[in-house]
Amino acid sequence: MLKLVHVLSLAAGALALAAAPLVADVTAPRVTFLRDVAPILNKAGCTAGTCHGAAKGKNGFKLSLRGYDPQLDYQSLLYDLAGRRFNRADPARSLMLAKPSQEVAHGGGRRFAKDSDYYKTIYNWIAQGVPFGDPAQETVVELRAEPKEIFMTKPGETASLAVVVRYQDGQTRDVTRETTIESNVPDVASVESDKAVIHGERVGEATLLVRYQGRFGAIPVTVLNPKPGFVWKPLPQHNYVDRLVDAKLQRLKLQPSPPTDDVTLLRRLSLDLTGRLPSPESVRAYLDDPTPARVKRTKMIDQLIASPEYVDHWTVKWGDLLQSSRKYLGEKGAYEFQQWIRDAIASNRPYDRLVRELLTARGSSYDNPAANYFRVTREAKPAMEKTTQVFLGVRMVCAQCHDHPFERWTQNQYYQMSAFFSAVGIRAGYEVGEEIVFDQRSDYEMKHPKDGRVMKPEFMLASSAAPVPDGPERRDALAEWLTSRDNPFFAKAIANRMWSYFLGKGIIDPVDDIRASNPPSNPALLDALTKDFLAHDFDLRHLMRTIVGSRAYQASIVTNEWNATDRDNFSHAVPRRLAAEELMDAVSSATGARAHFPDVPEDTAASQLVDPHIGKEGFLDVFGRPPRESSCECERRSDFSLPQALNLVNGKTISDAVADPKGRVAALVLSGKGDEAIVDELYLAALGRLPTREEQLRGVTYLSNGTKGSRAQDLLWALLNSKAFLYIY
Repeated sequence: MLKLVHVLSLAAGALALAAAPLVADVTAPRVTFLRDVAPILNKAGCTAGTCHGAAKGKNGFKLSLRGYDPQLDYQSLLYDLAGRRFNRADPARSLMLAKPSQEVAHGGGRRFAKDSDYYKTIYNWIAQGVPFGDPAQETVVELRAEPKEIFMTKPGETASLAVVVRYQDGQTRDVTRETTIESNVPDVASVESDKAVIHGERVGEATLLVRYQGRFGAIPVTVLNPKPGFVWKPLPQHNYVDRLVDAKLQRLKLQPSPPTDDVTLLRRLSLDLTGRLPSPESVRAYLDDPTPARVKRTKMIDQLIASPEYVDHWTVKWGDLLQSSRKYLGEKGAYEFQQWIRDAIASNRPYDRLVRELLTARGSSYDNPAANYFRVTREAKPAMEKTTQVFLGVRMVCAQCHDHPFERWTQNQYYQMSAFFSAVGIRAGYEVGEEIVFDQRSDYEMKHPKDGRVMKPEFMLASSAAPVPDGPERRDALAEWLTSRDNPFFAKAIANRMWSYFLGKGIIDPVDDIRASNPPSNPALLDALTKDFLAHDFDLRHLMRTIVGSRAYQASIVTNEWNATDRDNFSHAVPRRLAAEELMDAVSSATGARAHFPDVPEDTAASQLVDPHIGKEGFLDVFGRPPRESSCECERRSDFSLPQALNLVNGKTISDAVADPKGRVAALVLSGKGDEAIVDELYLAALGRLPTREEQLRGVTYLSNGTKGSRAQDLLWALLNSKAFLYIY
């Protein structure tokens, strides 16, 4: 019935076109689908995800998303519905022209006018016999957009783009009009797409994604603050990080904030490196140390990195990324995997070696815990997606069904990379919960879903590495290529990820979405960090020392008139909410009361828990502990919500800790200390600093006008609910 209705609709359309005038051009040059028509379909939006490029097409007609498969689109246009979208004898009667020009009703509205160049091009293509073209000559191999950077001195200015492509046969063409240009921050830089004109809307930075026939380009746009009177005031530069940060800040007229004070930095360093608050004793010792500030800070960084708490803290982070959880591994498997991660962090195992051990792991999940890496994903495609996202910062998942819409990765590459893991087999072991990871010897081919052809493993980037073996040992070759110094993604991805842990945002953000259309905010800085990391043989601790030793990391959160709105260039510190485990351990440290978790020893800290099943649905989950069901950084929540606020104000976790009879308040009151000493100690324990004179006076006044124990509890409760406690600042 539906087919009959469609046929009747086509017939009605043909009758409506009976009187349509012909548009003929006998002098028109040769028109092909590849070079001329496909770009028009993309520009007109026919291949968009909201139109015929949707997963199931639109109104019974499907094209490839954003035209990633010209051959498929050509076949669909010519042969779907027995080729009824064309009238080769009378091109003007073709529905391919009548619908987008709305000579016949079209659900997508008018896409181009009947007197437009697009209409004439398609008309001539039909009149010439709808040739496909020669892929060996008419495939776009290079896209060049000019200018390479747009720099505006104030909002309200405009700039024009010109886009030229080069084809396989060496010919070039200006395709500005057919190019899709999009801004990632339209309220900074908006695009008048039909004219390729860029408008500066407000002060800030944006990136333009320039896309044409599977080729991409990224154009940075900067709109400066027009406010007069900016004078660059140099600040101390601790290392190359500051030189590269300052170079961009000076160019953007952003004056950086100076370094924060010693005691604030101590708290920041302690939380970022170990996930723990500094003890009152360590704060006092740090303040009393007469060593020059730079030397004292460097010494403190080394002490924190050498501490057991450092190992706890980074075990949590890597446990998140590697999805160490009994949901996938069982209780013993999760414990063994956690211990393997702890050993790697404690010994400062070089990062390339750590990753190679994971990717090449074989044998018992108990005897060789690194093999647990494959027990989480279990199948080739999830293993490939996780590997590329965690270790290369590349999200391949979009390419499973079609070529990546915003990047160069193709569907073929998705299955070629997955083929590296297709021979990974998993079978039951001899102990309860044990599994064996092994190399399958047969039936491990990775097949393409479209035509069933066997996909041979190939690296996603051209490489000079040894040929990939066709046997089951293929993942060994992948591990060598992936961790190679020549791999442009491997070291860069971890350098960027580490930067985000300390500065709150990646130089490329999100950190696991590295692509041409998501460029770094400071390319020179990311390149320098990567080069330094490689020069020091993948030493993660060296990378951390470099980052936290910089003035950029040690900057104050206090802004000035020039950098108050900056969120991308690291001109000042940005407050970051404590992660769930950090917050729980901070409550324990400040109150002197240990948290109680089921089925673990009483002295177990939140950062020492094996996996997120311990204390499930409690305080830690309310504050964003990830369930470890994904390797994406986004799984850990750092927002602030109403349930969290209610938990802090009325929840048992805080109230029980504050009122613990063996806790800090009880010990202070029983010690007979004076009110000033109690106030000082509570501020040191909760906020990592002594109170100001005004804070001390208010605290002493409050304690002296009531029952000391009860009022000291109130004061500590108030401190634990303050932003100064809940945030790294």
